[in-house]
Amino acid sequence: MKLAKEIFEEPEVANSFLIETFDELTVSARTSSRLRYHQILLFERGAGHLTIDNITFEISDNCIFLMSKGQVLTFNSIRDTDGYKISFGDCFWEKAPQSASNCKAVLFNNTNANHQLQLSATEFGELSFLFRALHAEYGASNYINQQDALAAYLKIIMIKLANVRLTEEATFDSQDYMLYRNFMELLSSRYRSHHAVSEYATMLNITTRRLSELCKRCSGLGAKELINGQIIAEAKRRLQFSSATIKQIAYELHFNSPEQFSHFFKNNVTQSPAEFRLRAVGIGA
Repeated sequence: MKLAKEIFEEPEVANSFLIETFDELTVSARTSSRLRYHQILLFERGAGHLTIDNITFEISDNCIFLMSKGQVLTFNSIRDTDGYKISFGDCFWEKAPQSASNCKAVLFNNTNANHQLQLSATEFGELSFLFRALHAEYGASNYINQQDALAAYLKIIMIKLANVRLTEEATFDSQDYMLYRNFMELLSSRYRSHHAVSEYATMLNITTRRLSELCKRCSGLGAKELINGQIIAEAKRRLQFSSATIKQIAYELHFNSPEQFSHFFKNNVTQSPAEFRLRAVGIGA
C-alpha cells in the first residue's frame, strides 16, 4: 500500500463500484476522509491501526473491516499489507438480487457493531478466493452483463460475511433473527424520525420487550442502544463535516428542540454538540 503526502479524498468511481488491491490503493497517512461509498477492507496480511469515526482498531492478518458511506476513516499507521478494498454505492447494490438485501442491512446498518470481523482459516480461504475472483472479473474486458456479474460476486461475499458475523448465533435461521434483520432495515431508513423502541416494535408487530431481547441476542446491544448509536453516528458526522447549525441538525434529526438534542448528545458522548464540533475542528486544523 502506497502512502501519499497529499490529503486523501475518496474519488467518485464509475458505476459506483470499485475493487482494488492494496498495491493499487493510494492513501495518505494520518489524514481523515469521509467515505463516499460503503467500503469493505480485507487484510490478508498487515499491521498497524486505522480509525473509524473516532474509534481506533488494530489491523491483523485475516480480518475484515466494514464501513458505511458517510463514516470517517483514518489510516493511522499501516505496514506490510496485502489485501483488497471494495467500494460500492447503494445504486450498485440494487443490481444484486433482493434476497441478499437483509445481509447488507445486518452488516452495514449497524457498522458500529460490525467494524472488524476476525476470520477463521476456513472463512479466510473462502473470502480470499471470492475477492480474487471479483478483482479478476472487474479487470476483465467489458461485456454487456459485466455489472450484473460483479453484483452477483458482491452478493456472495455479503452472504458469507453475514454468516461470519453470526457464526455463533443459534438464531441465524430463526424467526427472531429474521425480525432482527427487518428491524435493522427499518432503522437504517427511519432513525431520523423514529427514536423510540416502541415505534419499531409496532411496525414489526411485536412487543418492545421482545424486540430488545432479540437485538441483544443477535448483536450484543439492546434495541435502544442500536437506535441511539445510529442517531449519534449521524449527528457526529454532521457536526464534523457540515456547516449546519446545531439547531438545524437537531430539527433534521427530529428532536423537539436544540436543548433536547444537546441533552441527548451529551448523555451519549459526554460532550455537548458544541464541544464535540470545536474539538473535531481543532483536530482537523
